[in-house]
Amino acid sequence: MPLQVDVGHSSLTGPRERNEDFCGVVTPEGQELENKGLVAALGDGLGGHKGGREASEYTVRGLLCDYYATPDTWGVHRAIDKVVTALNRWLLSQSARDPELAGMATTLSAVVLRGRRWYSAHIGDSRIYLWRGGELFRLTSDHLWDHPELKNVLSRAVGLDAHLLLDYAEGELQAGDRFVLLSDGVWGVLPDAKLAEVLLAQPEPQQAAAALTSLALASGGQDNASAVVVDARELPPPSLRDSLEHVAQLPLPPRLKPGAQLDGLAVEELLHDSRVTLLYRVRDRQSGRRLVLKTLRPECDGDQEEISALIMEEWRARRVVSPFFPQVVPADERSCLYFLMTWHEGATLQQMLDADHHFTVAEVVQHGVRLLKGIAALHRLEIAHRDVKPANIHLGQDGRLRILDLGVATSAGESGGAGNPGTPSFMAPELFAGVAAGPGHDLYAAGVTLYHLLTRKYPYGEIEPFQHPKFGEPVPPTRWRPEVPAWVENLLLKAVAKDPAQRFETAEEFLLALERGAARPLAAPARQPLLARNPLRAWRLIAIASLLANFVLLVLLLR
Repeated sequence: MPLQVDVGHSSLTGPRERNEDFCGVVTPEGQELENKGLVAALGDGLGGHKGGREASEYTVRGLLCDYYATPDTWGVHRAIDKVVTALNRWLLSQSARDPELAGMATTLSAVVLRGRRWYSAHIGDSRIYLWRGGELFRLTSDHLWDHPELKNVLSRAVGLDAHLLLDYAEGELQAGDRFVLLSDGVWGVLPDAKLAEVLLAQPEPQQAAAALTSLALASGGQDNASAVVVDARELPPPSLRDSLEHVAQLPLPPRLKPGAQLDGLAVEELLHDSRVTLLYRVRDRQSGRRLVLKTLRPECDGDQEEISALIMEEWRARRVVSPFFPQVVPADERSCLYFLMTWHEGATLQQMLDADHHFTVAEVVQHGVRLLKGIAALHRLEIAHRDVKPANIHLGQDGRLRILDLGVATSAGESGGAGNPGTPSFMAPELFAGVAAGPGHDLYAAGVTLYHLLTRKYPYGEIEPFQHPKFGEPVPPTRWRPEVPAWVENLLLKAVAKDPAQRFETAEEFLLALERGAARPLAAPARQPLLARNPLRAWRLIAIASLLANFVLLVLLLR
């Protein structure tokens, strides 16, 4: 059963000629409700400014609309922050363009209910309350200047400053929770005890919202009075936000042999057997279509961590709709825990290396362009692959390059788990010091991948598991292949630089450098001084030089 809510809202102008408050609620259905949740928001435009109403309405409408346009892989707070930051820039641009709109700004209080959790975002002096079990809890703090003469002046608001800082909070949602969003025209007149009295007396959200605003004006309120009330009537069952929780209850299939049948699928071949997962090539008996089936080894039965990881991998893969990745094939009538992906004839780049394929410079550049386009598509969804290497890059007979295996990928808002996954020789130096792998490290791994395709070597030498490597200067690829053009060498050395600040910042930047090629080559990376590369060796040389100088002086003095 999906999340069930009741909603009420009221906004009254009061003695003022113009209502500068604006509020709204979006209650989606189906997958959008499960993936993004319900959003309620209230804004209070700065009084005394022509653009107050426009600021509050534009900000609330923009949030309610654009929040649902953000990728499902983004966390709630990240999605809100991205949207409101863009709205803040727009308000500032309008203030700068039109003197009459100077000071065009608004408070913003928003609540998102998704699954069995609530999330809040807040800036300004509108407020969010939680009514739970007969008690009223205030969830926000007012952003006002702490000065007697400025006690009613906002220190933070949307459109007030280029540096936007919202307050965020989240918690477990309980059936019966009531969230109340109020403008200062309500809470500034009604004390918390009176608010609690009204909420207790009015069981219906719409009646509660109307009672709060009308009572505020009747009690002498001189400001606009607005209220939004959202009741969480029934909660969905505990589940992952991708609606695949029921799949986790399915048993793992036994180890399958060629010829075995499962849910109308005929097993043709075991493609990969790892410590945790199994990949099979199967054929849909009804359509004749070949697919890839991914599941866990039978020994993982009951391992909730691995089961959740497989489900999250399917969830991510469903959202990466791109020609640079295999696509998930719906399998709604599953009797076991697995998921299906499209099958493509061809081979991985590692298989081609193992078959002694000699990649030309032109081929490596072409594959690099496709690889970076795929990584860029992944990063736009805030997903880091974390294991880019030739074995996870497939070249199909259709000529398309596809990035495989999102098994250790992570998306924004997720915990990456303990340690860093990946293949040591393709991991950036800082990862060995405990830095968490992220999108930028995919670019480093892409650089090592292209370097390896050209040279069959690694820029810092091969690194074995559990080894604690020391990194000096990367070996130029021309040492192994002198015919590599200077622009390709400079590009690869930048991609695999020891210092993260010297590398490409985004996949698009890396891609642009590849596409420009020799027409606009990158400058050769500056070689680090010996003192920075190897401090111990540098000081040893200084000490030796000092001893020699002293010895020469001593000889001269003894003559």
